[in-house]
Amino acid sequence: MAHAAVSLVTTSHRCAFLARIDTHSIHISTMTDRKLSLIDQLVGTADNALRTLSGQPANPARPSPAQFLADTELNDHERRHAAGLMRVNHSGEICAQALYQGQALTAKLPAVRREMEQAALEEQDHLAWCEQRLQDLDSRPSALNPLWYALSFGLGASAGLVSDRLSLGFVAATEELVCKHLDHHLEQLPAQDSRSRAVVEQMLEDEARHARNAIDAGGWSFPTPVKKLMSLASRAMTGTSYHL
Repeated sequence: MAHAAVSLVTTSHRCAFLARIDTHSIHISTMTDRKLSLIDQLVGTADNALRTLSGQPANPARPSPAQFLADTELNDHERRHAAGLMRVNHSGEICAQALYQGQALTAKLPAVRREMEQAALEEQDHLAWCEQRLQDLDSRPSALNPLWYALSFGLGASAGLVSDRLSLGFVAATEELVCKHLDHHLEQLPAQDSRSRAVVEQMLEDEARHARNAIDAGGWSFPTPVKKLMSLASRAMTGTSYHL
């Protein structure tokens, strides 16, 4: 009897505890799904822009792929070249943050907005990893990042205003272009710079997934001439960010 009573009390407490968890989860879910006002969205967007451009991105959800790799000796030329490539990648992540934030702000469907916001979170990881790698290489981000952010945010917001399918298609085409740049960087990085290579390899995997997800979510597949124009525009960013 005593054992049965204890078991009954324990079961009762467990049920009450689970009920509180369920109630709490529903409350969190309701808060998460709550439609934010335009002011809320603008404040969040401004906060993200300030953090991104001030060199204080949100803490990465994942550790850097370079974290547990030994730093190898690079001569001055190799170090400057690796830093230039990682500065380009860092600027690309600045653009990605702005692009996704602009698209999330003007997305019409909640599912598309969540897709953009989730991708932006992963891009925050990339941004933090590139920032850390630049510090390791005794270098700095591009001085032109505020310009790249403003242009990318405008493009993202404009695409979202037109339609979600155009916005998602723009993501897919952009990420496809980024993957080509990252492949090229893997060819260009010093062979012994395993830390930079590990970061770029993980970024390449994530960006390819973002491109597939955007198409699977209903994004348009941009025609080749449009992709070529986008490639020409990106060369201006990569060429100047490498040096500045």
